[in-house]
Amino acid sequence: MGVDYYKILGVDKGASEDDLKKAYRKLAMKWHPDKNPNNKKDAEAMFKQISEAYDVLSDPQKRAVYDQYGEDGLKGQVPPPGAGGPGGPGGATYFSTGDGPTTFRFNPRSADDIFAEFFGHSSPFGGMGGGGMGGGGMRGGGFSSSMFGDDLFSSFGGGGGGSMNQHATRKAPPIENTLPCSLEELYKGTTKKMKISREIVDISGKSMKVEEILTINIKPGWKKGTKITFPEKGNEQPNVIPADLIFIIDEKPHSVFTRDGNDLVVTQRISLAEALTGYTVHLTTLDGRNLTIPVTNVIHPDYEEVVPREGMPIPKDPTKRGNLRIKFNIRFPTRLTTDQKAGIKRLLGA
Repeated sequence: MGVDYYKILGVDKGASEDDLKKAYRKLAMKWHPDKNPNNKKDAEAMFKQISEAYDVLSDPQKRAVYDQYGEDGLKGQVPPPGAGGPGGPGGATYFSTGDGPTTFRFNPRSADDIFAEFFGHSSPFGGMGGGGMGGGGMRGGGFSSSMFGDDLFSSFGGGGGGSMNQHATRKAPPIENTLPCSLEELYKGTTKKMKISREIVDISGKSMKVEEILTINIKPGWKKGTKITFPEKGNEQPNVIPADLIFIIDEKPHSVFTRDGNDLVVTQRISLAEALTGYTVHLTTLDGRNLTIPVTNVIHPDYEEVVPREGMPIPKDPTKRGNLRIKFNIRFPTRLTTDQKAGIKRLLGA
């Protein structure tokens, strides 16, 4: 039967088009002569075999003839049963593949043409290589050895498409966006959906715009500055690993509360009489509960009333919370009468 193309690509006889593409992609890069400068002759031979195997098996007509007659029949070295006529001009072989006048002619293609067609002229590996393919050499400016690796296409799935996430020469700098959140959202947690538009490059090197919805799960207790990273969601371009897309939590101002770490801080404006005689704080929490907090101590300007576990959830353990700290802004009278002054002195024993 001659050469076993299935064995060369490491696939079985029922291999799909995607299986063939995945196998060729991996082997072609592994055995490219520019990656094997110390074993170039053997690499060239293997590279040509891999290319020929993929060329035959990826073409339905060539594959059908090969499956029936083998390599010898495909190339006309042994006339298959029922084959029509002698070889054609230039050694090309013709024979009938059906009942009608349809004929098959096997024309082998060069390895570099197959490679260029597969990866596209705008592939992520720059110009096509230049070194000594012996009549079928790669054209262009040459590969950098750093562009090759056994895991080069590991990010591809089983198909011939996929994103340009291969090992490339550099990675684009991250793209950062602010994600404003209300204090209520950071207290209870929420889900935000962000619509992005970006450029992707298919395996042929063509660029196309796609839209995508990213889901961001805001956890209770997250703080300003928390980063959520979506790896390689930036625009794709040749020779560059796409940028990471980073959303940075920002906290919107709140009309009642401010945040201090895991604590919530609120300031109440009270009169001097309330500071001296007692005051009751009424608050609505960020999750909608009503709190009534009596303060019986004398309130001085630096006084804080602390309510345990009424602050922000702690991200590492949302069952725990910070504290609620109540500060006071005491309104002092701007003037007192002589009788009022005398009365205060009597009351305070001054």
